[in-house]
Amino acid sequence: MRIVQTIGIISKPEAPKGRDVVPRLLAFLTERKLTARYDTVTASYADLTDGLPIDQVPENCDMVIVLGGDGTLLMAAKAIGEREIPLLAVNLGSLGFLTALTTQELYPELERALKGHHRIGHRRMINCMLERGGEVVAQYLALNDVVLAKAAEARMVEIDAWVGHHYVCSYRGDGLILSTPTGSTAYSLSAGGPIVFPTVAAFSLTPICPHTLTNRPVIVPDSEMVSFSVRAPDNDVFLNVDGQQAIALRHGDHVLCRAAKHALRLIRPPRLLYFDVLRQKLHWGQRGPE
Repeated sequence: MRIVQTIGIISKPEAPKGRDVVPRLLAFLTERKLTARYDTVTASYADLTDGLPIDQVPENCDMVIVLGGDGTLLMAAKAIGEREIPLLAVNLGSLGFLTALTTQELYPELERALKGHHRIGHRRMINCMLERGGEVVAQYLALNDVVLAKAAEARMVEIDAWVGHHYVCSYRGDGLILSTPTGSTAYSLSAGGPIVFPTVAAFSLTPICPHTLTNRPVIVPDSEMVSFSVRAPDNDVFLNVDGQQAIALRHGDHVLCRAAKHALRLIRPPRLLYFDVLRQKLHWGQRGPE
């Protein structure tokens, strides 16, 4: 069991609950002689001035706590990068598939995690490379999805897709979403994609408003590289990674996506199962089996 001595805290900006939760959490950690590293937003909730940039918070941490929603968790996942640091996510908003813990559940679950009485959910991630003129010009890491979407002023765009060495088709429409199982309940779901159980070794390829209505979402193995070629004019297509980057693409650019070698280590309370979260967040029927 990993001994926890230093805990990182990353918080959602402008969250009304922050001023109540953060001071109490810092006092909780101090009482247990644990060191806290926190970002500037977290520091502001406790009227402190020693906050760090988000990407520096996970350094030398044994655990990271996210206070916010799924968007805040995505920022934390990016900051953690390839470090094998478990992450405990607490929801300060309303809708959160990943940040499913409430503030009332924070301290019991944190106590459990500090004692090692927790389970870890390993969430697959995507390594995304942008290739231009035969050279890799940028690399990104995605927990949810990699999206190729048309610019606001663009009309329909055209993107070729391959899975491994197999040509899929040339998609015409508003763009494409490649999502992990974790991201299947995010943008992909809004675009009509399937919900994929977190442990399934697959990606979802979901077209956005396709011109050909028979272009439907496809589940592909994450053991294969999924690649895209932009056939649209320069700046008509943007690459978005977890909704946090927006990179203008050029005609002929290639976007190469494969499963990352590491996964995000998400602390999951023993009582909280995946379908429990789906029933709660999607308002499915609450009635249990007879």
